[in-house]
Amino acid sequence: MSGSLSIVGIGPGSIELVSPMAKTAIEGADLVLGYKPYLDMVASLLTTQETKASGMTREVDRARLAVEQAQTGKKVAVISSGDAGIYAMGSIVYEVLSDKGWRGNQDFPVTMVPGITAANSCASLVGTPLGHDSCTISLSDLLTPWALIEKRIEAAAMADFAITFYNPRSKRRVDQIEIAQRILLEHRSADTPVAIIDNAYRPEQRIELSTLAEFTQCEFAMTAAVIVGNSQSYRFGELIITPRGYDNKYHLDSGQVKDGQRRGRTLQTEEK
Repeated sequence: MSGSLSIVGIGPGSIELVSPMAKTAIEGADLVLGYKPYLDMVASLLTTQETKASGMTREVDRARLAVEQAQTGKKVAVISSGDAGIYAMGSIVYEVLSDKGWRGNQDFPVTMVPGITAANSCASLVGTPLGHDSCTISLSDLLTPWALIEKRIEAAAMADFAITFYNPRSKRRVDQIEIAQRILLEHRSADTPVAIIDNAYRPEQRIELSTLAEFTQCEFAMTAAVIVGNSQSYRFGELIITPRGYDNKYHLDSGQVKDGQRRGRTLQTEEK
């Protein structure tokens, strides 16, 4: 019997936001592996499947077990919150497959099942803070040197990206978000809007809007995402809007093209 391995993103936590493809992979599995809180999020999909829960920092063990069980002929689903390919199980599973010399479908099929990552789910709750170029940066230094993370924050700040910070604080790690704040304040206004979204789409969901100068005074931890707007972002009631740039070319009250601009052509500026 040929096994298979599905690497499944289950989204932010609401069963309504688990994709049909993800549900099919979980319901059709012989074995479902995951961090226990994530297994709890999809408990309604777990009926006759065998499940194995493991804790944080056991990702390598989980990935190795998933591959080994697929090699024995089982249909395995390993789950992650959000998207499994973004700060999640996807990369380590493929690293283990590479280490073991996996030969693709000649051995057993592996499928990545996309999910809604935190940047998208959290942004959806506060308008369009990621309406233009944006990036994600994890502040966790468990696997990445802090010096490299700082360089990435500096580069994103200089380039005026809207930024979603993952893993902004933990019990052990409380200073990094303040360092990130100081770097950002060197490049953008103190009143730049910031959204803190904790436990998006879960019963404990909490949203707080603040500014770049003041957001570190808010309470948040590992389950939150912090979204910092770019230089054009602004508050609109309880929302944050990051313009896409239509106002540069069109009159928004009429939809007409502005003088000197052409629809479907490169934006004309005075810069040379």
